[in-house]
This record gives sequence, structure tokens and C-alpha cells, in this order.
Amino acid sequence: MSEDDSSRTAPESHERRRSWLERISSAFSSEPDTREELVAIMRDAQADGLIDADTLRMMEGALSVSQLTVGDVMVSRSQMVSLPAHARFLDLMKQVVESGHSRFPVHGEDRDEILGILLAKDLLRGVVADNGPGDIHSLLRPAVLIPESKKLNLLLKEFRLSRNHMAIVVDEYGGVAGLVTIEDVLEQIVGKIDDEHDDAEDASALIAAQADGQYVVDALTPIGDFNERFGASFPDDEYDTIGGLVTEAIGHLPEVGEELTLDRFEFRVIRADARRVRAFQVAVLALDPQDGD
Repeated sequence: MSEDDSSRTAPESHERRRSWLERISSAFSSEPDTREELVAIMRDAQADGLIDADTLRMMEGALSVSQLTVGDVMVSRSQMVSLPAHARFLDLMKQVVESGHSRFPVHGEDRDEILGILLAKDLLRGVVADNGPGDIHSLLRPAVLIPESKKLNLLLKEFRLSRNHMAIVVDEYGGVAGLVTIEDVLEQIVGKIDDEHDDAEDASALIAAQADGQYVVDALTPIGDFNERFGASFPDDEYDTIGGLVTEAIGHLPEVGEELTLDRFEFRVIRADARRVRAFQVAVLALDPQDGD
């Protein structure tokens, strides 16, 4: 690079940095007018390398929590694992072990009659204790009932203050609509939280071939699995998943319909939310004959 080129590049770089600092300083010295303006500033920070893509997603997730309601993230009634209060301790233990959960709503004869919350550790104490409780009722903790319309940021605050980890969601008629846990809320900020009871992802299920010769690829597909399936050579030293790789290449949290070509693969976002991209449609482009020379 010549001295003239260097003299032009440095001031330009300084000017870009100064311009960005002026924008973020202005944003936080007087509140941004809209949420979109604040998000745009954070995306500029990520594009300038001041924060990474994962941090940006968490920041956007934290903002989205105030926009979401319990009904957006709850576990529906049909997917709940609840326990009947009249069951024997041994039968309850079998259900607890099979589910792998640590907290359970306990109901009476009617499944809408929630009597309380049972912790697996309390049940275990009741089973092994000499002269332990004769039934499950004495082991129950109070159940917190909340409406589907409750904002997630308010629920998270209540979880923190009360030290509860689960709430029962009721519909407008007072019936059980589902349940929500503190983990469900935190996943809106930090992404999916797996534990030792979650089934490992089947790599073959993350990449689905389509009749038109394209593929639907889950954004959580490990880069190594993608490379192995398609004979690609994408690096996995900075990002573990194909979603992280593509998001970094695009430079911001992509929206549905956005496209990007990397190497010989064309990625189009087909599912995404306020926190992260969920899935891509991937087309494998034909090799240029000259590439083989």
C-alpha cells in the first residue's frame, strides 16, 4: 500500500469509528425513539466488531422478552406432564423418572383442579423416609396461577423475587392452558438450554432432502456434520453451528427471505424469530468447470 493509500484509509477508518460512537452516544444520552432504532444501533455495533453475533442475539432476545407473552412460550396442556394426587408413591416415582423433569403439577380428579407443585426431590424424601407422609398432599408446594396474556419480562421478575421456577397458565375460563418455567423464559434470551435428560439431536434429521434437489437445514446443525454431508470445508473454530456461521457472514440477525451464497451453497432463511435464525433452504450450486483446472 502506498503512503497516499495509507493516508486516505486511516482517516476513513477513524471517521467511521467516530460516526458510530456519535450514534451510540446520542442513543444512550437521550433515549432512542423506537425499539427499532435501538436494535439498529446494536446491529451496527456487531457489524463493527464491538460485539459478536451471539451477544447480539442475546441482547435482541432480552428486548423481545418485553414484547412476548406467556402464551407465546408456554408448554401446552397436551404436552404437560402432570401427576394425579391419588396415585401410589411408587407409580408417581415411575412417571417422574420417565419424564426426567424436576417439577410437576399435581391435580385432583379433574385435571383442571391443580392442587400444587411437586418437586422430585420432595417425592424422593417422602418415599425413603421412615414413617413418611401417607399421601402426596403434604409434599405439595403452592401453585402459582397466571394468565396467558402476562408479559414475559414481568413473569421473569416475579420468578426472581418469589424464587418459583414454574407457573400454571390458565385460560379465560379458569381452566389449565399449560405451564411455563423460568427455563422457558430464559431460552428466549440465551437460546435453547439442553440438560442431561434432553435427547441428543439426530444429525440426519437436521438436514432433510427435498424433492426439488434442495435441502432444509436446521440452523443448529453442527458445522462438522454439514461439512461431512456435503463435502464442504467451512471452518468451525469460531462457530459451532451452520446458523452461527451464516449469521456472522450476513452481518446481522437475518430475517425470513434473506439469502446468502457461501462457497458453492446458497442459503435462504425460511424460519427465524426475534432471537435467531431457525432453518435454511440450501441449494448446492454446480461447480464451475474452471474450478477443477
